[in-house]
Amino acid sequence: MDSLISQLEWSGEIINKSGKQKVGLEIASMVKDGDVLGVGSGSTVYMALLAIADRIKTERINVKAIPTSLEISMFCSKLGIPLTTLFEHTPDWLFDGADEVDPNNNLIKGRGGAMFKEKLLISASTVNYIIVDDSKKVEKLGTNFPIPVEVFPQALLHVEKGLKAIGATAVKLRPAKGKDGPIITENGNLILDCNFSEMHNELEKDIKTITGVIESGLFIGYNLNILMAAN
Repeated sequence: MDSLISQLEWSGEIINKSGKQKVGLEIASMVKDGDVLGVGSGSTVYMALLAIADRIKTERINVKAIPTSLEISMFCSKLGIPLTTLFEHTPDWLFDGADEVDPNNNLIKGRGGAMFKEKLLISASTVNYIIVDDSKKVEKLGTNFPIPVEVFPQALLHVEKGLKAIGATAVKLRPAKGKDGPIITENGNLILDCNFSEMHNELEKDIKTITGVIESGLFIGYNLNILMAAN
């Protein structure tokens, strides 16, 4: 009998689908028997999972996944990709997307509200592949997207004050689209979208020092390999 998991379909529009399919196949070709994969969020990651699942079925390779979101966890279950956690394993390598990438491979991530676990897995993995297309390349972070900051709910006003003290020019609570009220992150927290006039190298650390901040979607100085999904 069909279950809710077996009936899952990707809910949003997949932009540049052909390019994402090609890079998904490239990611899948890199998977080796026994790999533990850190699996990010978003449609590009979903396309890679489809290709990985095909290899699992046809080649009988053994792979485990540590997903960054509930959505991707459910798709792994649907596709027959076994799940594990950081309690049992650390990822051999990770693949994920990004919202913006600058010439120094610094990122803004977090439109899906999973930046805490995304940053945790990127930090735990020695090899990280970030998949982007030309629309994600910017000369300066913050060009197209604000910096998302995950905040413990009761610290909301305290964090707002702290963000403005370190140079935030605008701080907005991100509203949800499928429910009333604010969006809730994978960890049950809120997101503040913040604009800064200056993006200096210490900004990620400065944001994190504010009590009540769980994590930010600013990724500066991480060991990342950028893969381009051709348009």
